[in-house]
Amino acid sequence: MWGRRRVYSAALAVAASAIFSLGPLQPRLLDDLRNFVFDSFQRLAPRHYDRETPVRVVAIDEESLAAFGQWPWPRTRLAELTDKLAAAGAASIAFDFIFAEPDRLSLEFFVQALPDGPAKRELSRSSANVPPNDHVFAASIAAAPATLGMTLTAAGPSRVSPQKAGVAMAGDDVAGFLPSFAAIATPLDALADAAHGLGVTNWTPDRDQIVRRIPLLGSGPSGVVPSLALEALRVAQGATTYVVRSSNASGQAAFGRHTGVNAIKVGAIEIATGANADIRPRYSYSAPERIVSAAAILQDRAPRDEIDGRIVFVGAEAVGIGDVRATPLEPASAGVEIHAQILESLLAGQLLARPDWASGLEIVVTFASFVGVSLLLLVASPIVSAMTALGTTAILFGLAFLAFDQLGLLFDPAFPSLAIAVAYGVGALTLWRFEQAAKRHVHAAFGKFVAPAVVDRLVERPERLVLGGETRKLTVLFSDLRDFSALSEGLSAQELTNFMNDYLTPMTDAILESEGTVDKYIGDAIMAFWNAPLDVPAHPRKAALAALQMRGALVRFNETRAARAAGAGRVHKPAAMGVGINLGLCSVGNMGSVRRFDYSILGDAVNLASRLEGLCKSFRADIIASGAVRTAVADLAWLELGAAIVAGRSSPTAIFVLVGDEAFARSVEFGDWRRAHDAMLHYYAAGEFSQAATAAASLCARVSPQWRDLYAGLQGRFAALTQARLEADWSPIWVFDGK
Repeated sequence: MWGRRRVYSAALAVAASAIFSLGPLQPRLLDDLRNFVFDSFQRLAPRHYDRETPVRVVAIDEESLAAFGQWPWPRTRLAELTDKLAAAGAASIAFDFIFAEPDRLSLEFFVQALPDGPAKRELSRSSANVPPNDHVFAASIAAAPATLGMTLTAAGPSRVSPQKAGVAMAGDDVAGFLPSFAAIATPLDALADAAHGLGVTNWTPDRDQIVRRIPLLGSGPSGVVPSLALEALRVAQGATTYVVRSSNASGQAAFGRHTGVNAIKVGAIEIATGANADIRPRYSYSAPERIVSAAAILQDRAPRDEIDGRIVFVGAEAVGIGDVRATPLEPASAGVEIHAQILESLLAGQLLARPDWASGLEIVVTFASFVGVSLLLLVASPIVSAMTALGTTAILFGLAFLAFDQLGLLFDPAFPSLAIAVAYGVGALTLWRFEQAAKRHVHAAFGKFVAPAVVDRLVERPERLVLGGETRKLTVLFSDLRDFSALSEGLSAQELTNFMNDYLTPMTDAILESEGTVDKYIGDAIMAFWNAPLDVPAHPRKAALAALQMRGALVRFNETRAARAAGAGRVHKPAAMGVGINLGLCSVGNMGSVRRFDYSILGDAVNLASRLEGLCKSFRADIIASGAVRTAVADLAWLELGAAIVAGRSSPTAIFVLVGDEAFARSVEFGDWRRAHDAMLHYYAAGEFSQAATAAASLCARVSPQWRDLYAGLQGRFAALTQARLEADWSPIWVFDGK
C-alpha cells in the first residue's frame, strides 16, 4: 500500500511541477487558452450597445463614395465635413487618418502638373488667391475641437509631434512600461499645429492578431504620446494635462517593485489601466445606430442630436479603404469602430480588468483543485472522481463568468481546470496501472487454483483481497488416492504424468466449479478450502457437494481406465480415494519466506481435515466429515460413525460419512438404511458388540457394493471387540494414534 502511495505521490508531484511551472513561464499556449476563454465570455455576454452613448462614428462608407466620389477626397471636403460637425455641436472630432502628405487633389498640384504655356500661366494667375486645400482643412480643424491621428513605427522618417497636453507623472517613470517605438508618422506640420489634439492609432494585437488590449499611452521619439481615443476624450473635456499614476506613487503599495502603470486621469475621468497603460474594452457587436454616414452630414440629412455633444470619430468603413481589425466578437471590424468602442466601454464603466492579485488567486485555486482531485481519487471511484472533477471545472467556469458579467473582472478558469484535468488524468492513469497490476497479480496467484467466478470478483475488487494473514471461518477439504504405489506400478514417466493429469483435472474442476480454492497439490493429494480469499455463501454445503462430484468423477475416471485397459489387454486396477472435510477457524494469507510465498491456510481445523481424510482408510469409506460440517449441512444424507480421537488431538470429534445429496436423504431407501445403521451404532455404544457385528453383517448384505467395505470393516472391528477383555470404564470413542 505504501509503495503504491509513494509511486502515486511521485507521479502527481511530477505532474504538479510541470503544471505550476507554466504559471511563471506563461507559455503562448497557455495565453492562447486564456484568451479563448475570455473571448468566449465576451461572446456569451457582449456589451449591449446603448444608443444614448456620447460616441458616434462618422463613416466614409459606400453611400458616401457613391455621393462624392472615390477616396481620397480633397481636404476641402474634409474641411466642410469638419465645419458641419462643429456646427452640429460635436464635443470632439477625431480623425482616424494620418494626413502625412500634402493633398494632391489641391489646385496647386494640378497647376504644377501642367506643361509650361499660356494655359498654365493663366490658371496660375486665376488660382493665386485660392488657398491650398491643406490650408483650408487646417483652418477648419483649428476652429473645431479636432484631433488628428499619428502612428508609432519601429523605423522610418519621423517628425517630432507637437505636445498638445502635458503629462504629469506620479510614481515610477512610465516610459519604461509603455510600448516604445523609434519613429512616429505625424500629420503635416500645418495640420498638426492647427489640431487641438494628436493621438496615435496603434494597436497591440495578440499573437492571433485579435485586438483585446488597447494602449492608452505610447512612447515615441518625442516622449509619451496618448492614443487617439484618449486624446479625443481630453479634447472633449477641454483638459490640458494627463496625470499618470504608476507603481510606488503615493498610496500605491508596490513595496519598491516596479509593477507598472496603475491609472491615468484625464479631466474628471480616472481610468484604471494595466501595467503597460493598456485597457481591455468590453466589446459590443457592430450596431448600425453607432454609424452616421459622412454623406448624411455633408448633405445636411443627419439629425443634429446624433452629433450634438458627442465625441465623433471620423474614419473609413467602405470596403477596401478601411483599417480592418479582428475583435473577440467579430473577425473583421473597422478600426474607427474600435476607437469608438474604447470610449463607449470607458464611459459606460464597462472596461474589463484583470486585477494584480488574479494570478495569485488562480495559483491558490489551482493548487487546491489539484490536491483535492488527487486525494479524491484515493478514496472514491474513478466515475465519482471524474464527475466531481467535471463539476469543479464547471463551477470554476461559472464563477469566472459571473465575475466577468457582473463585475467586469477577468479570472482565468482554464489554468485551474487544466490542473484538474492533469491531476485526474495522471492520478487515474497511475491508479489504473496499479489496478491492472493487481488484476494481473490476482490472475497469476489465483487463476489456476480458484473458481473463475471468484477470480472475476477478485479482479473487479482486488482491494478485498487481504494479503499478509487474516483469521476466517473456512471449510477445508483433503483428498488422497488409496494405494497409489500399486496403481503407479509399471507405469512409465509419461504414463504416470497422464494418469495424474487425468485424475486431478476432474477433481480440480469439481472444486473450482463450487467456488473452492485449490491450496496445493501434494503428489496425488489435493488440499482445498472455501470462503477465502472472498466470502463464499453456504461454503460448507458447496464443499460437501464438491466431494460428491469428486466421487462421481472418480467413477467415470475408473470406467475410462477400465475401457483402456481392456483395449490394451491389461488388468485394470480401480482407483479409490479418501476425502476429509472440516469446518473451523483458519489463518489465511500469504505464507512462506521473503523469497517465495503462496496464498495458503494454517490452523487446527486444517490438521483435523487431514486426519479425517486419513480415517477414510481406517473405516473403508470415501468421504468423512466432522460434526461441524454435518451440522452446517444437515439436509444431506449423512451416516454417523460416532466420535474419534485422531492423532495430535486429545478431544474427540464427531465423524460422519457422506452418503448422498439432499434428494437421496429424503428417500425411503436412505431412511431405512439410516435407522438400521443407527441401531448398529446403538449396540456398539452399549457394549453389545455381538449384536453390533450381526447388524453390520446384515447391512453389508443389504447395501450397494460401494458401501460393503464400510460394513465389512465395522463387522470385523465389532467381532474383535467381542473377543477382547475391555476395562470397566470402556468408552465407545474411536482412538487413532496414527500408527
